[in-house]
Amino acid sequence: MSEPHDRTIQYGNATGGDVVVALDVGGTGMKCGLVRPDGVAVHTERHPTEAARGPAAVVDTILDVAAGLTGKARAGGLTPVALGIAVPGVVDEARGVAVWSANVGFRDVPLRDLAVARLGLPATLGHDVRAGGIAEARLGAGRGAGHVLFVAIGTGIAAAHVVDGAANIGAHGAAGEFGHILVRPDGPRCGCGRPGCLEAVASAAAVGRRYQELAGTPGTAAEVAERAAAGEPVAVRVWQEAVEALADGLATAQALFDVATVVVGGGLAQAGARLLDPLRAALRERVTFHREPRLVAAALGDEAGCLGAALLALDAHGGVPTTMEAR
Repeated sequence: MSEPHDRTIQYGNATGGDVVVALDVGGTGMKCGLVRPDGVAVHTERHPTEAARGPAAVVDTILDVAAGLTGKARAGGLTPVALGIAVPGVVDEARGVAVWSANVGFRDVPLRDLAVARLGLPATLGHDVRAGGIAEARLGAGRGAGHVLFVAIGTGIAAAHVVDGAANIGAHGAAGEFGHILVRPDGPRCGCGRPGCLEAVASAAAVGRRYQELAGTPGTAAEVAERAAAGEPVAVRVWQEAVEALADGLATAQALFDVATVVVGGGLAQAGARLLDPLRAALRERVTFHREPRLVAAALGDEAGCLGAALLALDAHGGVPTTMEAR
């Protein structure tokens, strides 16, 4: 296993006390840490996932990293009380099974039981975006809202509907597939096989593909945002197409969920006001009798999934208040 990039944070007297070992596993990297019951990370690390090695190797890395963090906690005078793991894809949270994930190759991996056997700690397995949504709702930009929709816009698009600090899982563990709302029936084919999904039109990857298609030159979503702000016609068109599609998707979501706050995270959200200002205006045009939600940028960055994994573990093993005080 490669050496981690780590960051230890001291908050007053950080020695002693309970912590949760938390891992947010992505297709490229893992964000990991030791998190106190009040939602504060006292130590964080990053490790490469190296999904190309295959799912068995990824599972070994997850367990090795978790074991290493457990040892660091004890060496630092902390008491690890639980383990929380968040992974992408379809997750059966009740059974602790990673049912399917294209990003890391998981198919019916009993990750929770494997972790319990390796570490001897109670463990919880959750979905990465739902975990991030829980963290943003309790600790971040959605704190105090009660009804929050967290939307992560990156290579793909997914969402989490969080009510009073708990995320809706769905009957089959697949709630929140916001990226697969049909917004453009004649649009590009999505990775799921159907044409016109929101993810195929408005994800960061889709913005880059569309720009290259029209301009004949490559451009990342961040570059398209900058070029659109500078007035480049092709970039303006591509950016507007993405914003309009996102607004259509959010209008549908608001009709279904009637949330107080929409928290936008993920790579595309790094565009800040260049995304949120036109998206807010486009959503307002689409709202009729529904109440317009507050639309804000995520506050926790890419640490949200790790913090959320810890919150899920605390909820399942010992409990934590649904609404936490500001850090």
